[in-house]
Amino acid sequence: MTCSLIITTYNWPNALKLTLQSILYQTVMPNEIIIADDGSTKETKDILDNFKLSYPKLNIIHSWQEDKGFRAAKSRNKAIAISKSEYIILIDGDIILNEYFIEDHIKSAESGYFIQGQRVLLDRYLTQNMLKIEHLDKKFLPRILPNKNIIRSTILSKLFSRKTKSLKGIKSCNISFFRKDCIAVNGFNEDFIGWGREDSEFVVRLYNYGVKRINLRFKAIIYHLYHRENSRKMLEKNDEILKNSIKLSLNKCDNGIQKYIGKQNEY
Repeated sequence: MTCSLIITTYNWPNALKLTLQSILYQTVMPNEIIIADDGSTKETKDILDNFKLSYPKLNIIHSWQEDKGFRAAKSRNKAIAISKSEYIILIDGDIILNEYFIEDHIKSAESGYFIQGQRVLLDRYLTQNMLKIEHLDKKFLPRILPNKNIIRSTILSKLFSRKTKSLKGIKSCNISFFRKDCIAVNGFNEDFIGWGREDSEFVVRLYNYGVKRINLRFKAIIYHLYHRENSRKMLEKNDEILKNSIKLSLNKCDNGIQKYIGKQNEY
């Protein structure tokens, strides 16, 4: 099964560099890496150009849009629209991947389901130290973090992973789904501007379309770098969009991915 890894980013090139370095250690490589860039400046492009030059087999594509505020839904839609793989894995550009991350998502994929992974939150001090690292050591994090979520275990994963239709714990920093299912519900709703709820509303429409959730535990491990919380000023409006989709049992949105299908969008 072909797989596209889509990484959302905005003006944090040092974090994105760590994310890209962690991809180098993957036991299974994605067919393409698409950077869903919400308007970053030249520093991010320079990081990506250097990686393209150093690691041409990574197949990095830079999908960029003008900076007009927090528009994660739009940047993800544009990236998914130009993807060429059957399966999509979404992460953020401030994530460090366990070496089995891609393999775990692909092997756990199941028709009629999307996968919601967990995350390990790094504190401010550890994040500052990580950002100083020039070359990432894939064995570094598990040695220093006393956290059960760093454990990767096939046995524990079978015991604690669940199939569900809950909205609790939806996080687009570690989620995967079949591309055809995403397009069927018209992708992410671009009526969401500012932080919050665009990922939960996307999942609501997947549920209403008939796609269920695999809550994957003890596999597909990620380490999330510390950062300040995003502004919540649009949260009330975004909550209303989410509530409306739930109330009307919507399985499609009007302002979604369809308008980008078949169009090129590379920086």
